[in-house]
Amino acid sequence: MTMSVCFQIIFYEDRNFQGRSYECSGECSDLHSHFSRCNSIRVDSGDWMVYERPSYNGYQYFLRKGDYPDYQRWMGFNDCVRSCRMIPMHQGSHRMKIFERSEFGGQTMDLTDDCPSLFDRFHYHDIHSCNVMDGHWIFYEHPHYRGRQYLMRPGEYRRFNEWGSMSARVGSIRRVAV
Repeated sequence: MTMSVCFQIIFYEDRNFQGRSYECSGECSDLHSHFSRCNSIRVDSGDWMVYERPSYNGYQYFLRKGDYPDYQRWMGFNDCVRSCRMIPMHQGSHRMKIFERSEFGGQTMDLTDDCPSLFDRFHYHDIHSCNVMDGHWIFYEHPHYRGRQYLMRPGEYRRFNEWGSMSARVGSIRRVAV
């Protein structure tokens, strides 16, 4: 017997899970028609990335199962959530190559596990391109998983703007693992 995994996230207009709500069980590139603001979120199952703007743009926030009674709990800068994406479960290995220059140039490093400080491990701060071979990863702007977040799905990223960043600065990297 195969068990299907159901992902679910619930958005609330007001803090503490009050006001108008919208339940979502899949990707949604434009949530604007469902609510005007988002001040609390309940993740019933799965891992999610929520975005400040439609079409998976703007600030990104990684959310795991749990309750987020106000937008500061998910490190939000404001009450604006306009798109969301579920992150598929991945139980296998994680593999990524990071590069110090655009177009996969310069020094390269292989990653298979979390990196709490890019500078401590590799002695530089910037990643200009990467190739995610297996698994999903989160880039963080600062060491120890702080600051802006960027979801890295399997694929090639020839320049940092392809993952939504305005800068090549990456302070830490974490696998999205079960």
